[in-house]
Amino acid sequence: MQLFDWIVLIVTLLFIVGYGSWKTKGSKNVEDFILGNNETPWYTVGLSVMATQASAITFLSTPGQAYHDGMGFVQFYFGLPIAMIVICLTFIPLYHKSKVFTAYEFLEKRFDVKTRSLAAILFLVQRGLGTGLTIYAPAIILSALLGWNLTVMNIIIGVMVIIYTFSGGTKAVNVTQKQQMFVIMSGMFITFFLILHYLPNDMSFNSALHIAGANDKMNIVDFSFDPEEKYTIWSGITGGFFLALAYFGTDQSQVGRYLSGKSVRESQMGLIMNGLLKVPMQFFILLTGVMVFVFFQFNPVPLNFNPNNKATIEKSAFKGEYHNLEEKLVKLSEDKKVINLLYIDQLNQDYDNPILRKELVALSNKEKDLREKAKEIILKADSNSETNDKDYVFFHFILNYLPKGLIGLLLAVILSAAMSSTASGLTALASTTAIDIYKRNLKTEKSEKHYLNATKFFTLFWGVVAILFACVGTLFENLIQLVNIIGSIFYGTVLGIFLVAFYTKRVQAKPMFISAIISQLTIFVIYYFMVYNQEKLGYLWLNFIGAILTIVLAVILQFLFFRGKPDDNEFIIE
Repeated sequence: MQLFDWIVLIVTLLFIVGYGSWKTKGSKNVEDFILGNNETPWYTVGLSVMATQASAITFLSTPGQAYHDGMGFVQFYFGLPIAMIVICLTFIPLYHKSKVFTAYEFLEKRFDVKTRSLAAILFLVQRGLGTGLTIYAPAIILSALLGWNLTVMNIIIGVMVIIYTFSGGTKAVNVTQKQQMFVIMSGMFITFFLILHYLPNDMSFNSALHIAGANDKMNIVDFSFDPEEKYTIWSGITGGFFLALAYFGTDQSQVGRYLSGKSVRESQMGLIMNGLLKVPMQFFILLTGVMVFVFFQFNPVPLNFNPNNKATIEKSAFKGEYHNLEEKLVKLSEDKKVINLLYIDQLNQDYDNPILRKELVALSNKEKDLREKAKEIILKADSNSETNDKDYVFFHFILNYLPKGLIGLLLAVILSAAMSSTASGLTALASTTAIDIYKRNLKTEKSEKHYLNATKFFTLFWGVVAILFACVGTLFENLIQLVNIIGSIFYGTVLGIFLVAFYTKRVQAKPMFISAIISQLTIFVIYYFMVYNQEKLGYLWLNFIGAILTIVLAVILQFLFFRGKPDDNEFIIE
């Protein structure tokens, strides 16, 4: 990090925080603070929805995911466009018709206050954890690479977000996310083309794809029916569809984005924009990670990308053993470079040499073995070390190979993404707590100013909670997976409640509430035994199982124990 990088980073972040606070200060009432007075145009809705989901975790973890495992993760998003269509046709019209501040307020109109409160609490638990992770993800990487204290980094990121979110609520989130998305995508495009520029002079983009393909990085679609496989086209279309339906249709951090739209049509157009652009965006980010992999076929690569592990080794008795592996990796890297250059030369002559391709695969397998041995040594040096280094791959490339100024811009990208998703999370947590929990359970009526101040207080409260979650967070296998696992544990049940609310007249409040409780407890058990302990089931299936289980149980309970007059409710789809 040079002086110019610091200037770029600080100016970018201060502009976003200052502009958001100045442009949106002075909310007059709760409607203005939570819904932005329904003045948001469709393109801002679309950008805000995309920025909310595209957290720092996306830009930290996704390239690293692709570096290690290839393009297969993109299948996770295959169900998203279908979910956008369903939400546009059904969810959005009903939300606007019922004139709600939050998604969970709708459930009381359809069922009762218990069901509303249950869904709101499930949301608060998972989104509170998720918002903490959106702070923790960039903080842990930045602290490791810049040598800053992790707790200080968590506080800095959290406080920056709290400043403009507390000031302007939803308007501030929408306004700042336009700038943040511009910074994010500009930085990613510049980085992608710089990677291509850094590849050997006679190497085309097509040749780079061939090298990636030879190393099994371009396997985009997997038609396997194995439930243990995390990412297949079937889990993407089914589990991914239900996760997207739950996230965009029932999670207040997203619902709040399009509830602020000028009209039903503006909200729908914003979501359709997200549906059209999200998969290509994720494909591009994954492809950037694959190109980083190709880049490191011609350049030195560390045994482990996490600099904390290198520091741990240097202080341990296993330093010599680790250095021996590093020397082997250097020799292996030289061999890889020679074979890759020969392979490119053959490709330039329109010949995909199968012998060289096999040699590339063999060398990659040897490198994997060296990395696994390195992990074992790291754990011997410190059993508490996090040996998984996927989240450090992209940052290692940024800090070691990008020119002055661009490092600062890319760090601004990571922090902007963290701020955008954290801000959306805070407004959603604050509005849900204020409207669904606090206001709904007050015995006496209060003024608009009182509820506005309460919502601002809960923004501050959840900001502090998110920072605390971030401070006690620990790395999982991969941060982007951890966020999606947390969501998958809770989203299925909540989605099931909303689907019953939207599409059935027969099911009443009591069977709905009981089925939701049973379903959520069942998902906890399934996750613990089938996903966490034995990895017999891909976590995406939890969304599908939770939603279907909630619906089926509600219908069965209604039929067996709660037969009676169906609900006469105007908010049910005929």
